[in-house]
Amino acid sequence: MKSQLNKKIIERFSRQIILKNIGILGQKKILSSKVLIIGAGGLGSPVAEFLARAGVGLLGIVDDDKVSLSNLHRQSLYNTSDIGKFKVKIAKDKIRKINPNTRVTIYKIRLNDKNFKKIINDYEYVVDGSDNFTTKFLLNDFCLKFKKVLVAGAISKFDSHIFTFDFKNKKTPCLRCFYQETKISDDLLNCESEGILGTVAGIAGTIQANEILKKILKIGKGLDGYIFVLNLLNLDFRKIKIKKIKNCFCK
Repeated sequence: MKSQLNKKIIERFSRQIILKNIGILGQKKILSSKVLIIGAGGLGSPVAEFLARAGVGLLGIVDDDKVSLSNLHRQSLYNTSDIGKFKVKIAKDKIRKINPNTRVTIYKIRLNDKNFKKIINDYEYVVDGSDNFTTKFLLNDFCLKFKKVLVAGAISKFDSHIFTFDFKNKKTPCLRCFYQETKISDDLLNCESEGILGTVAGIAGTIQANEILKKILKIGKGLDGYIFVLNLLNLDFRKIKIKKIKNCFCK
């Protein structure tokens, strides 16, 4: 998307342009930004939607799954008529209707070290909406290697964890510094076995989108090197500093 602001673009984004932390220059930064979203599910849906509504110029969406009935209570881009269709194709169509000026590139693939290497350099920011630790660590390692900003998320039951890693800063810890165990069960992230309240996914994904926009605009206080823990059953919120460990991949 071109970063010139015509009358229609100014009107579309007028309510955020008026914010003193954004303005015309900030909106131009958003319009020229490129964000890759891994996973088009409970987290990826609100991330994609709100980044498109904010005017992000290019969204890449990676997912090889199809919409199922059990997805619909938490994955906000889909409805009943989408069941059985590939998520990335539906997501692209929905985003086009939300903001036709946001370009969307879809990848109907399961991410691995070979295909991720081919696409990561087309983007400045990466959002983790995955539901397994293999993918999360893959994103962590590649974003570290290519010095990308990674906003990661994890949800279960009434809880969400959100991390931000700006790997342009050599002092930044990584996801492996937090999850120090060599083997972690994906059951911790499995909505089928653990359960998830739909609103928890929406709130966590919206916070991830918010952190990306703050990074694009270089405003506010971020989560660099921290984990933001939300328990939405009891409304408990904590921000915990992650310590960089000596023998980690990010040393």
